[in-house]
Amino acid sequence: MEIMPYQLDGDVEALASVTLETGTGTVTSDWREKLPTLAGRQVTLRQLRLDDAESLLTMLTTEEVTRFISPPPTTVEGFRRFIEWTREEQTAGRYCCFAVVPKGTDIAVGLFQVRSLEPEFGTAEWGFILGSPYWGSGMFVDGARQVVDFAFKTLGVHRLEARAAVRNGRGNGALRKLGAVQEGVLRRSFLRRGEYLDQVIWAILADDWQQTTTVREGPMTVH
Repeated sequence: MEIMPYQLDGDVEALASVTLETGTGTVTSDWREKLPTLAGRQVTLRQLRLDDAESLLTMLTTEEVTRFISPPPTTVEGFRRFIEWTREEQTAGRYCCFAVVPKGTDIAVGLFQVRSLEPEFGTAEWGFILGSPYWGSGMFVDGARQVVDFAFKTLGVHRLEARAAVRNGRGNGALRKLGAVQEGVLRRSFLRRGEYLDQVIWAILADDWQQTTTVREGPMTVH
């Protein structure tokens, strides 16, 4: 499943300091310097590394994965440049990108991305891409809940938006399952392979997400 083009832009600064409660007291961390590791039941989300480039090329460049997104890098070096770009944007406080790693491995098989659409991350856009061998495994929901928690609790997002091509049934279904609300259709808003596609715009509000806390699948652990 896949949502969000790879090439992102932005020119806003974000407040990035996060306070984490631990057994030994309160620790202050800055996600701009290093993303926290988020551990779920099926996946771990961590900072991207340059050595993830090879596995990302294998997992994220197949026809079934790329048909509804802007073309991803086509070489290992291209993915390395992408990873370097993500770190620059993270340091600037505009964007963050987590590697999706199945439990029991250290291999990146997907990405979750969040970027600010206005100062201090009041409104943000998020997206995801996951290698097709892991579709239908439950890994998306496990990882997505951690990312959405991170967006609301750490970045301070009020409104979290996502766009998906109308034809992208799997992506739209995943957002609906997560509790996102479909707000409309953006007609011919995404150019892909010479064709303009309609997109569905989805949103999750911080207040709505808070109300779903008791039905989420397990706690989020931050290391």
